[in-house]
Amino acid sequence: MQGTKMVSDGKTAREIFDGVMANPARKKYGFGEKLAIVNVDIQRAYTDLAAFKTAYETDPDQIAHVNRISALARGKGMPVIWSRVAYKADAGDAGVWGTRTDTEDSLQNIKYDSERHEFDPRCEIDPDDMTFTKRMPSAFFETPLASYLVWHKVDTVVVTGGSTSGCVRATAVDSLSHGYRTIVPIETCADKHESYHFANLTDLQLKYADVEPVQAVIDWLEAR
Repeated sequence: MQGTKMVSDGKTAREIFDGVMANPARKKYGFGEKLAIVNVDIQRAYTDLAAFKTAYETDPDQIAHVNRISALARGKGMPVIWSRVAYKADAGDAGVWGTRTDTEDSLQNIKYDSERHEFDPRCEIDPDDMTFTKRMPSAFFETPLASYLVWHKVDTVVVTGGSTSGCVRATAVDSLSHGYRTIVPIETCADKHESYHFANLTDLQLKYADVEPVQAVIDWLEAR
């Protein structure tokens, strides 16, 4: 038999991730010539632990890391993009995604211009950065992102934000599907549970992206 039956070896998601990352033989997509930083949904609904049940934290320095690579990219004339999610008053633009629950914490009840819609105040957003509100998981879906990257002649997309298992993953998969080399810096992503976080980082690394320490992005930008 040449194929593989599903493995069940008792390892945690983090142990599997560490094993995959320790493999020096895996070929990388690598960086191209020009990157864009795409910061996904770093908004208070998901970052303000004191205010909202939907918020979560993985690395307490996540936003500082995001700000650093965003500033470096901006200084090299490379685009920085920030997405966030929200819906109109009747949530009619949330589609089927907004039908599973209907509480004050539900996704579709993140309303335009509400506190949950606000970018985290720690985010250092430049007036020339692109910002937009999306409605679905991927930052590419029905947004101006794809055409913006084409106009700026980008060939590499660095995806940060949250959640790792949700909108970061969806954006990274779409990035690859659009033909971009895709980088996911580990410390810049967050999720509610380490199992979701590391399982999805593993899957991204094996299939869709280069999952790298944030220092790899810093080193590449500083060398430009």
